Amino acid sequence: MNYLALTLLFPFLGFLTLACFNRRLGENGAAAVGVGSMALAAATAFYVGLDFYAHGTATSYDLFLLNWIDLPDLHLSWTLHLDGLALTMLGVVSGVGFLIHLFASWYMRGEEGYARFFAYMNLFVAAMLMLVLGSSLPTIYVGWEGVGLCSYLLIGFYYKTSANGAAAQKAFIVTRIGDVFFALGMFLLYQELGTLDVQQLLVLAPQHFAQGSLLMTAATALLLGGAVGKSAQLPLQTWLADAMAGPTPVSALIHAATMVTAGVYLIARTHTLFELAPATLDLVAWVGAITLILSGFAAIVQTDIKRILAYSTMSQIGYMFLALGVGAWQAAIFHLMAHAFFKALLFLSAGAVIVACHHEQSIFKMGGLWRRIPLVYACFLVGGGALAALPWITVGFYSKDEILWQAMAAGHTTFFYIGLCGAFLTSLYTFRLIFTVFHGQEQGHPHALSGPSYWLPLSILLVLSTAAGALIHPPLAHVLPAAVGAAESAQRSQVEMISAAVGVSGVVLAALLYLWRRQTRAEYEGGFFLYRLWYQAWGFDALYELVFVKSYRGLAQLMRKDPADRLINLIPRLISGLHGLASRTQNGQLRMGAAVFASGAILLLFIASVIFN
Repeated sequence: MNYLALTLLFPFLGFLTLACFNRRLGENGAAAVGVGSMALAAATAFYVGLDFYAHGTATSYDLFLLNWIDLPDLHLSWTLHLDGLALTMLGVVSGVGFLIHLFASWYMRGEEGYARFFAYMNLFVAAMLMLVLGSSLPTIYVGWEGVGLCSYLLIGFYYKTSANGAAAQKAFIVTRIGDVFFALGMFLLYQELGTLDVQQLLVLAPQHFAQGSLLMTAATALLLGGAVGKSAQLPLQTWLADAMAGPTPVSALIHAATMVTAGVYLIARTHTLFELAPATLDLVAWVGAITLILSGFAAIVQTDIKRILAYSTMSQIGYMFLALGVGAWQAAIFHLMAHAFFKALLFLSAGAVIVACHHEQSIFKMGGLWRRIPLVYACFLVGGGALAALPWITVGFYSKDEILWQAMAAGHTTFFYIGLCGAFLTSLYTFRLIFTVFHGQEQGHPHALSGPSYWLPLSILLVLSTAAGALIHPPLAHVLPAAVGAAESAQRSQVEMISAAVGVSGVVLAALLYLWRRQTRAEYEGGFFLYRLWYQAWGFDALYELVFVKSYRGLAQLMRKDPADRLINLIPRLISGLHGLASRTQNGQLRMGAAVFASGAILLLFIASVIFN
């Protein structure tokens, strides 16, 4: 396990190398450093996994690196913690991250700032690995802030366009709101339990707090505030769609392997605390359920290929939150892993479509692409099928079905039906995208694609997105609790059949609506009110602009002439005025000077006589 630190050290060294020598490295050198560091990290993670299984999955390991804070009342160290949950995240981040880096070496060729791009990507992965391997909340928080910083740098990579800079600022500011809640939650936990080590918190919390404790409810609610910011859940979900301003590999990394999964990981890592706060756990489920429905409707009417996938990410993270809220802890992480496979496949495939169509992103300016790029078409069919949870042949069916079954088994029938509704919407908008882009009349003179850096990562992710990916079982049995409740096998089979029927019905409806009749963008822009509302993602951006942004700007405009400053400034103005009056007496006239001198002397003598008599 001494090799564990190398998994995050390799990408960090890659970042330092690229940052220091980016002007001297050509594209080949930058790709070698950026992709090579990720390959080493992934290989090391694989070796660590083999070692972990060899010693038994019931164990956990702590690797001390160095002391950070050593005070009488607070001791913090840089220590890495490895258990089944951390190993699952380590494999997802390093493995899928490597494939995204490899694809990016092809996708970003010829772009200005090639070495700078890989420097940011390497730092992003290093920060995420610190987040998932940190043994204490402050260590996790360092990685948490690190991915926030890197998201700003990567979303605004094309900084010469002002809209991209605005999108980067929006992501940074909105997620910072959640980060403040996370920090407050840490402070509250430390005040009450005297430690910030995660494993100690999980032991001490049940000893000090009864279930439903107000303090524990407050602490977990604050942690949830941090989670919804990073994972783009209601009400802090508005930044994710605009994050599509970054290069497509960045979108794949943010959505599949790193940033948006951080909130899910945080709740799962601190599951014992949330089990002591049933009210917060219910809130987690409702946040996920509402987000998956709202984002599903928004995705149905989007016209940008990347924004459709962005709203699908919100929806799938919503499934994970729903699973966490109903106590399906292991199912949530299983879906996180499956989602990393098929969402990375879909985003990278979308990047290939964009390149083939000369950087066009509107799905209504595409069509008939299956003839030109058959591999990408196959990737979209498999990845889209996994996203829509098509039965028995895709990894998404097994992970999503597990969530729905465990929701039903635990008696949460409302969340079960909401999950089914979300599954139908997912199937509908996914195959709307596929039928519009790959079928119909060819448009825009697309060209074929080639290169091992293009087809190799797509091929690997394609295999992982099939039922073969479901054969990977995360070692979570000794880390996360088993699902609440149980159901007979017959009932589970019934849930599977219902889930399969819902997914297939969405595909059939999408075929009827979009396969033989091509719609245009104008139909959405001039459509009825709900279409416009969904296209604007339910108007959250407009609402926040009115309530927060404009009110803040109005207050700032008012405070430009700060009343407090104006009141305080009266003091120097009064003194200045008195000084001016006194200065007028200094006019050089001898008689006036003598009169003032005599008047002052008489006044002093009078005061002295009053005091001493």
